[in-house]
Amino acid sequence: MNRIILMGRLTRDPEVRYSQGEHVMAVARYTLAVDRRGRRNQDGNEQTADFINCVAFDKAGEFTEKYFRQGMRVLISGRIQTGSYTNKDGNRVYTTDIIVDEQEFADSRNVSSDNSRPASPNVVGDSFMNISDGVADPDLQFN
Repeated sequence: MNRIILMGRLTRDPEVRYSQGEHVMAVARYTLAVDRRGRRNQDGNEQTADFINCVAFDKAGEFTEKYFRQGMRVLISGRIQTGSYTNKDGNRVYTTDIIVDEQEFADSRNVSSDNSRPASPNVVGDSFMNISDGVADPDLQFN
């Protein structure tokens, strides 16, 4: 089984390109900084992080382009894919990427560093209670 789940922060805005050919699709590349649990750097001061390369295709790539920004904390799931190529110096370069199947925001809109994301529409009659973003009720989940 090849399955991975990661939560981390985007190190920069995603790079999005579109494929050529009959079926044009978005290909979004970004790097997640994922903290290592319980590990400190050699000075003992700060946590260390791994920098994981991620690739999202098609609709996931379009979602990434529209909503993901540097500094945002996101949760992704996908699979590990390894590969290699020969660079212009003739050296073999090995790669490891996460191919994203699912991705979502890990912070609420108020905590997120991105304030340009469109607000969720207020839907009436859906049998859900409208709760403003400023409510701090410890009994509410996902607050």
